[in-house]
Amino acid sequence: MKTYNIFTNEPDSLPCGRADFLLAASVTKTCEIEGITQAGIPGMIPLTPTLDAEFIINERVYSLGELAETPTGVPTPAIITRAVHNLVPFSATEILDLGLQIIPQNSICHSFNILPSNSIALGADIDAKAVFRKGMAAGESYELKGNYLILGESTPSGTTTATATALALGYDCKDDFSSSFLHVPNNVRNETINKALSLINDEMSNFEKLSVVSDNMLIFCAGFLMSASRRFHIVLAGGTQMAACLLVADRLREDVLMRVKHENITLATTSWVANDKNSDIAHILSLLSYKPNAVYTSFSFENATIPILKKYDEGEAKEGVGAGAALAYAYVNEVDNAKLLEAIERILYSM
Repeated sequence: MKTYNIFTNEPDSLPCGRADFLLAASVTKTCEIEGITQAGIPGMIPLTPTLDAEFIINERVYSLGELAETPTGVPTPAIITRAVHNLVPFSATEILDLGLQIIPQNSICHSFNILPSNSIALGADIDAKAVFRKGMAAGESYELKGNYLILGESTPSGTTTATATALALGYDCKDDFSSSFLHVPNNVRNETINKALSLINDEMSNFEKLSVVSDNMLIFCAGFLMSASRRFHIVLAGGTQMAACLLVADRLREDVLMRVKHENITLATTSWVANDKNSDIAHILSLLSYKPNAVYTSFSFENATIPILKKYDEGEAKEGVGAGAALAYAYVNEVDNAKLLEAIERILYSM
């Protein structure tokens, strides 16, 4: 297993040492639109971030009898992050509740009095400025336990809200966002995005637009990045959603008179996102006012003995719950593909 630069396909790496792991867990009711996401159990999609949070901390779930998986049986990327933690423990593993319907059990969960956001098709109804400020305050006060921070996310239908967010802020990247699906449900996704964009106009401020078309995770984490990156290195764990988080922070720099200290930020994703033919994370990142440090790993399930895992290599699930950065963290700490695969399968066999 190796890490590569997204822009050049040359070898690259993350900071050395142990990392804190924060999971930004959030629900946007956009996920309740039929057919828009498969990131979880049908009819229970809003539970996905709660289950992901419980699993990465406890290696079991409490709020439901089973782990979140796609309708075809592909387990959540949380299994990857947890397996990495089993091999090279994070210096801290904590949850940011950015609007959950059910609070994770037996977890260190930080509350910010943020409610789940509405469907963007009807207007998200977020106080974006307040959520952003809460993110900035959290970034200013977070006490790092390890050498750097990995910031992951679990937000079902988040690529849809991320697309709407980027377009609302004026970025030209309509077809660049990935999906948990192998075959992206473009009709329902495009319809949802178009409805969201119809609710805003050019007279609105950036924060007013975000209040209508975005989600709490993107807005909070943009604020968190802006302040926390001034104190320590942050690895954004995720694909096109976290790329959109960088877009949000970059666009808001004039609104808050503060730039992102991008030298202290690395985006780390999976090869499944970096090489996805239906999305283009490199193009999204190229829209920033600076050239970011962005990497992906060569990890694959080619040699898996549990057949369902090979669907990751075929293009399902792809990323989430910090998987991309966890894989890169494993590599930097000298965990190879075979050892990690064994740890992931051990988790599944024990369930």
